[in-house]
Order: sequence, then C-alpha cells, then structure tokens
Amino acid sequence: MRLLLLPALTLAISACNMQGSATAGNTADAKSSCTAGTSLGQSEAGLELRQLCVISHGKTHSFKTEVAATPRQQAQGMMFRQSMADDEGMIFPFPQPRPASFWMKNTVIPLDIIFIGTDGKIESIGANAVPYSLETVNSQGAVQAVLEVRGGLAAKLGIKAGDTVSWAPTQ
Repeated sequence: MRLLLLPALTLAISACNMQGSATAGNTADAKSSCTAGTSLGQSEAGLELRQLCVISHGKTHSFKTEVAATPRQQAQGMMFRQSMADDEGMIFPFPQPRPASFWMKNTVIPLDIIFIGTDGKIESIGANAVPYSLETVNSQGAVQAVLEVRGGLAAKLGIKAGDTVSWAPTQ
C-alpha cells in the first residue's frame, strides 16, 4: 500500500499497558494484559515488530505489528504481500496529526485501514479496501497513525470507531 503525503518523521506515541487479554491473534476478556509496545524483533521485511493492543467491547485484541516508520517504508506498506495472518498488522505513525489518504496500488490482499485519532481512539475504518485499486481511502479528519489489518478482520472481531488502540513507535 502506498501512503500519499508521506511524513518525514515518526510520531512518538506513549506506550501503556492496556487491560484485557490476548495472545497473538486471540481475543479474551479483560482479566490479563496485552503489553502495548513490547518489542517483538524484526519482520521478514526488516521492519521493527511491536505488540499493538485494540480494546473493543471489553475485549483486547493483540497484534504483532510491523512499524512502517520511514517515508520509504510507508510508501512500500503492504504492496506485493501475498497474505496477512489474523494476528498481524502494519502501523503507519505520523510526525504530526493530519488527514490521511491510502490507496491499494500493487496491494494483492484486501485490507482494513484503521485510522487512529490523536486521542488513541479509532476515528474511522476503511473496511475491505479493494486490491490494486487506485481509489483513495481517506480518514475523516486529522489522525496520528493508521493501522492495516487483513480485510474483514475488524468486522469479524467487532472492532469499530471509538475503540482504543495502544502501541509504542520506534523512538
């Protein structure tokens, strides 16, 4: 996926422990914790991996998330990838909150594009973005980051606007 209007710097978003439980790809009630920002090494693509937590309806969903921190990484995004597991995602941090536009050029799989507001809450979701489409998927306002997950996963997990997202960017 290619990000339009690429940022030059990464945004420092404070990490916090979110109440809830989930192992990668699993969802459970709010009795354990998902530790947002936990370093998980590097992805096969060479991107930093961090744990990301989404709190929705009293449940926590944990994702092993690639951090697309640089303009080059953000321009590449998920292009040419053949698959994405339910416990995986990619986060695009911005140096300053701003409206965001994404497209699916050279992106093989459908994606849910989750726009994260300055308060850490989901501002909107571009559900099931169409592979190879040049049509832009836009935030409704200024956002601090965008999370991509497998197309249809947000609906399957009940993730919606207003839910909380927590993660820690590369410092």
